Amino acid sequence: MIQEQNQNPQCIEEDEIDLRELFATIWSNKFTIMAIALLITSMAILYALYKPNIYTSQSILIPKDQGGKPSLGGGAAALASMAGINIGGGGELDIASLFKNLLGDYAFNKPVIQKYNLNKMLSPENIEKNLVFAANQRAVYDFIKGSSKAKEKKSYDEILFNTFKKLKGIISVSTDKKSGAITLSAKFEDRFVTKKLVDIYLKEMSDYIKRLDLKEIDDQVRYYEQELQRAKNLDLKANINELLSALVKKKVLSQAGEFYMVKQLTKPQVPYIKDKAGPKRALIVIVAFITSIILGIFFVFFKEFLKSDEEDDFENDNYKYINE
Repeated sequence: MIQEQNQNPQCIEEDEIDLRELFATIWSNKFTIMAIALLITSMAILYALYKPNIYTSQSILIPKDQGGKPSLGGGAAALASMAGINIGGGGELDIASLFKNLLGDYAFNKPVIQKYNLNKMLSPENIEKNLVFAANQRAVYDFIKGSSKAKEKKSYDEILFNTFKKLKGIISVSTDKKSGAITLSAKFEDRFVTKKLVDIYLKEMSDYIKRLDLKEIDDQVRYYEQELQRAKNLDLKANINELLSALVKKKVLSQAGEFYMVKQLTKPQVPYIKDKAGPKRALIVIVAFITSIILGIFFVFFKEFLKSDEEDDFENDNYKYINE
């Protein structure tokens, strides 16, 4: 017990000496750490000045209610259920999921990109005039862009696909689970382009789903008209007539409104020039400064570690030489 008590102060003293050595190492290399911090922080400041402002434009949509949907009698309803026909319309579908699937589908996006020349709309040459920088200073951006003017020639198909990948990072769809509202938004450096993209994709996705639904209705109407001519049972004819009437009503109702299945609660606007969504320049610089301090300390200790290894190797070589 006496020996253990005597050893504890020694351990504590050794720990204190180690901490003093650590702080002494940091202090003796403070200029190295400051130089590393200055270098990395300066690069972060240049990066923050190089990045233009990012803006968001959005439209809030509400699925159309089902108050005016056609009703069917028992026989016609059973017939529709057996045929897998949904008379209720689009409101029963998960519209947000449909929009998300379309945004991720290259087959849908390719003709949209070609129709509106989105590859040119999103090109740096087209958006540069509308870019906004910190304190309206674009000197860093112009300098870096001016030093990298060489362009790689790409095929038209590759340009279209690259535009599609860029659009996947710009346009997004989200849903409020409580209210059921759908938000279609675009986040991009050109604030005028953000509004255009929301308008374009809302129209194109709505029209695309509408065309598919109407084509299905037309196919069903043609089929049941043929079956009506063949049917001999009066009850079956009455059910088919009721079903045809409901399909025609659904087609007529689907034509109403500016957009299919949804109502536009708020329209997209060109964001105000000071209402930026990013980048968070102050946060970038602060994180870079803290990281640079940590990296500087790590570099100093790593250098001291290598130095101590070299001294140990030198002493071992001298010891072997003396013994020989």
